[in-house]
Amino acid sequence: MDDDAEVVRLANEAFYRAFRARSYPAMEAIWAKEAPVACMHPGMDVIFGRAEVLKSWRGILAHGGAPKLVCARVEVRLLGTTAYVTCLEGTSGDPPALIATNIYVREDDTWRMALHQAGPLTQKNRLEPLPPPPDPKVWN
Repeated sequence: MDDDAEVVRLANEAFYRAFRARSYPAMEAIWAKEAPVACMHPGMDVIFGRAEVLKSWRGILAHGGAPKLVCARVEVRLLGTTAYVTCLEGTSGDPPALIATNIYVREDDTWRMALHQAGPLTQKNRLEPLPPPPDPKVWN
């Protein structure tokens, strides 16, 4: 695998790790600071702009019932200084319930998220249960 693709894969896992840990500082660090950003949470309208996107994440991460998502079937595609990741999302031990697209842009030699879009899967019962999240010690 290309080195940039592996770095994007690690950035994508950092996004899900921040979500599982409910860490707003980690989530804030992931999002692009210069490129325009947008987010589409499942079943919701599009949110534009870094401040509004991060405000939505602050609310989600502060909610005690927010799921601790893991992702599987991660596919990374590079397009110069932009990359997109497709993956399945859900909770460990259950079939994935969502499908996501995450777009990353390179800013100052760091891959940062510019778009997160997740929506429901209609055939989730046909998919294998998701594995447990990776050990955080492996990623740090």
